[in-house]
Amino acid sequence: MKIGIFIQKDTLREDAGFVELIRQLQDASYELYDIASKADIRPGTDLVLSVGGDGTFLSAAQTVSDVGIPILGVNFGRLGFLSENRPEAVLQALMEGEFSVEYRTMLNATLKGKNARKDIGLLPYAVNEVSIHRSGVGVLGVNVTIDGDTLPTYWADGLLVATSSGSTAYSLSVGGPICMPDTKVLIIAPISPHNLNVRPLVVPDTARIGISIQSRDDKAIMTMDNKTWEIDPDWTIEVAMAQFSLKRIRLSKSEFVKALTSRLFWGEDMRNNG
Repeated sequence: MKIGIFIQKDTLREDAGFVELIRQLQDASYELYDIASKADIRPGTDLVLSVGGDGTFLSAAQTVSDVGIPILGVNFGRLGFLSENRPEAVLQALMEGEFSVEYRTMLNATLKGKNARKDIGLLPYAVNEVSIHRSGVGVLGVNVTIDGDTLPTYWADGLLVATSSGSTAYSLSVGGPICMPDTKVLIIAPISPHNLNVRPLVVPDTARIGISIQSRDDKAIMTMDNKTWEIDPDWTIEVAMAQFSLKRIRLSKSEFVKALTSRLFWGEDMRNNG
């Protein structure tokens, strides 16, 4: 088996768990090599180990997902919903074949407007969310269409479109719903809305979502996972499901609900401990 190693923090290379994982994989005759960019990917690569936290996993996904290589997250971070697996569990699963490949929806964003493609260039894909934010003190008016149908304007600090994978990320912090990872939906959620009668909206992941903004500032901010750009308020953005899915390796003992309870303390209540 040929495995690419995607690691952003070099200090992790000295971690005892990482050192032992690499040693045992090499002892088992796995071919290992480092990946930092798409150009580093070698033919015949079976999977990529993302070593770090969820931020590292997102960067790995932007690097290799459109090539179709599965990614396995090794958790050296904090929460770890995408990169949830401890090094010792990864080694055992690979050695015994106790894993499967799941397919996660990814988002693609297209910018339209004067010089949009020239100024921004080629946008990456997003695993968690695409978001629009104000850049100054003025509130944004965010106009949204879903497959051509127009919603009432959101007056807010911004708005995000999240996948079910991203439901436990930024979307969660703005009051969006938690979705099981294999749920085929997108979440549209305002960021700090200035009107009390708006709520997050769940739509099919086949929807094409158009976004335009009203702003008194010269620029607005757009993010796709952990990437950020300044955009012109006159531009429009279309967010839709990418034409390919993220291949994420899931260990057989991985459980989403246990992750919610252990990492986000979901349902923490003295009455549940009896």
